[in-house]
Amino acid sequence: MSDKPRRSLAVAITGASGALYAVRTLAALLERGYRVELVVSDFGRRLLTEELSVPADKLLPYLSRSYGSAVERGVLQLHSNKDLGAGIASGSHGCEGMAIVPCSMKTLAGVAHGLSRNLVERAADVMLKERRPLILVPRETPMSLPQLRNMVSCAEAGAMVLPAMPAFYQKPERLEDLADFMAGKILSALGLVHDLYPPWKG
Repeated sequence: MSDKPRRSLAVAITGASGALYAVRTLAALLERGYRVELVVSDFGRRLLTEELSVPADKLLPYLSRSYGSAVERGVLQLHSNKDLGAGIASGSHGCEGMAIVPCSMKTLAGVAHGLSRNLVERAADVMLKERRPLILVPRETPMSLPQLRNMVSCAEAGAMVLPAMPAFYQKPERLEDLADFMAGKILSALGLVHDLYPPWKG
């Protein structure tokens, strides 16, 4: 058995609607054998229970039931959002990138202004300062001018703003197809090859 360390990516779930996008992204990363460092905000935990009826600390069994045993190729580590001493709060940690999915407007504002009040915001700040991929997946409509300005600030700082806007050219038939599309977009933004949706052929 190889003792080569697993590649690590961070995922944060915050309190915007779209829990299905988050769990599909988690499953896709775990299927690829990643160590996923997961942070769930208080409202993210509420989101998981309200939309999927699953508590944050029971996500791995849920993913196995929903997406198959392939998710067990990876490792899921759940961090407290209050733990500013977690590894992903430091630039010396080997985390290669981060996706906040879904990303609430409150979290977006915190990232835009570098507040680092909790582990989600601090880990995002680390990604920006270390020039590593940071993918923000906001799910809000309509958007106010302050929210739009915060998105611009994040983009100017080096984040990719990837709104939860699934396409329909792939002719989705189920909600899961829309989740596949968004998870695929997130994986592409992280530089990962996938087959979660068919590429546009022109």
